[in-house]
Amino acid sequence: MNLRPYQSAASDAIFKEWLEHDSTLVVMPTGGGKTILFADVIRRVFPRRALVIAHREELIFQARDKIERVTGLKASVEMGEYGAEGGLFAMARVVVSTIQTQCSGGDGGGRMSKFDPSQFGLLIIDEAHHATSPTYRRVIDYYRTNPALKVLGVTATPDRADEQALGQVFQSVAYDYEVLDAIHDGWLVPIEQQMVHVEGLDYSSIRTTAGDLNGGDLAAVLEAEKNLQQMASASVAIIGGRRALVFTASVKAAEMTAEIFNRHREGMATWVCGKTDREERRRTLTEFAAGKWQVVCNCGVLTEGFDDPGVEVVIMGRPTKSRSLYSQMVGRSTRPLPGVVDGPETAEARKAAIAASAKASCLVVDFVGNSGKHKLITSADILGGKVSEEAMERAVKRVSAAGGPVNMTEALDEAEAELREQKRLAEAARRANLVATARFTTQSVDPFDVLALEPARARGWDQGRQLSEKQRSLLAKQGINPDRVSFVEGRQLIAEIFRRWNGKLCSFKQAKVLRKYGYDTQVSFAEASATIDGLARNGWRRAAAVPAAKGDPTWN
Repeated sequence: MNLRPYQSAASDAIFKEWLEHDSTLVVMPTGGGKTILFADVIRRVFPRRALVIAHREELIFQARDKIERVTGLKASVEMGEYGAEGGLFAMARVVVSTIQTQCSGGDGGGRMSKFDPSQFGLLIIDEAHHATSPTYRRVIDYYRTNPALKVLGVTATPDRADEQALGQVFQSVAYDYEVLDAIHDGWLVPIEQQMVHVEGLDYSSIRTTAGDLNGGDLAAVLEAEKNLQQMASASVAIIGGRRALVFTASVKAAEMTAEIFNRHREGMATWVCGKTDREERRRTLTEFAAGKWQVVCNCGVLTEGFDDPGVEVVIMGRPTKSRSLYSQMVGRSTRPLPGVVDGPETAEARKAAIAASAKASCLVVDFVGNSGKHKLITSADILGGKVSEEAMERAVKRVSAAGGPVNMTEALDEAEAELREQKRLAEAARRANLVATARFTTQSVDPFDVLALEPARARGWDQGRQLSEKQRSLLAKQGINPDRVSFVEGRQLIAEIFRRWNGKLCSFKQAKVLRKYGYDTQVSFAEASATIDGLARNGWRRAAAVPAAKGDPTWN
């Protein structure tokens, strides 16, 4: 199976991190192919034995099947009545198990005690945002008694509150490829957001428990017939003929919501929950995929392990403060239709193929009421892992005021562009105040201003990390003081330096001179050289106080 470019880059990055660390993390969105990625890693570490840990039964069999397809290796399941060990000469090269299975057993040792840590060379934690919990830590610590073990965690966008804790479990982040990256590269469909204001919907008195809205309090609000009536009626009008998933706050709310949908059109909706018989749930989802049901309401069972690219709308019948939960719910709809992006070789071609397909985007519907002190998650949060807080706030305000669906990807891009433009105008005003003969020096030059970059948001797992000597040396050679930038900022500047080298753009040292004399820094290396040579010939003076247009230096 051919890997996508970002999967291949992530796989290489993992092995690079393992040269210095025993554990590393990859952030990759739902629908981005995390299982394919770690299956490739398993293939590359063979003949070392691998153990994959997940936390839901649905994920176990999906992982087993994909691992066997990608690697050609036999993968065995350790869960419930399934046993993976078959004696010394029949040991499976890959074991897939749930965290519950590993910890099960009255003696506290769990079924993990039947495995010898020294027999495994690789431990993979799927949905690694759970790895901070005591049960996961216990299992990880058990297998880490093997000093030769390498650990890989894979997760979609985690909660920001989890980031620092993840940094205590994983020593590094090998690759960070998020939802917005995948949409820009044409692997996932654009996300549209619509916010529906529901009269009387009030979350202000709901307590916060373990970082999210208290389940009982939330259910009490969202099981109210009036609220459900308004939410379901609005949803019917919004979705038209599109297939939709509804996530509810309780089993009762799922059943009631489906019943209200069916008042609008008989046979329109059904519902499932964790207690739904496994075979019945499988049959219901098969019927949903075949078009018998337009809407499936669910309480907490379709957040992970459910893949149906035909889902076009996700209706958030339960608000949340958890970015990882919101990301999982939205991820049920971000996959393009089968085959749409498999042929095109460029991002633009893939995006054009998606736009021309029967599923050009997905829609996320949130219901807005009085949220009180709560900061509820929207699609801006899951798209904005690398986007500034100010841009996210602008985009959310735009969507909230729109009264209809807004492409959140474009809203974030536009907000970032507006902020860059404001910064550019402020810089232009500064340059306009330069006199023609001005010569000035600065004691401290901000490299982000020089390169027209917005500093990246520091992720929790990077707190306390230091730049390597090689990274510090590279920055210093470019004229950037490594003592004045954080680990995240340093990495961002290095990435920009390499981008400029690869694109034959002007260097940081050239950009610093151009900016000093009021010129655009987004020019080629050759153009920057010509401009600087012209400045030198002109006695280091500009011909005019007004900044020259890009690519059009004017001399005396």
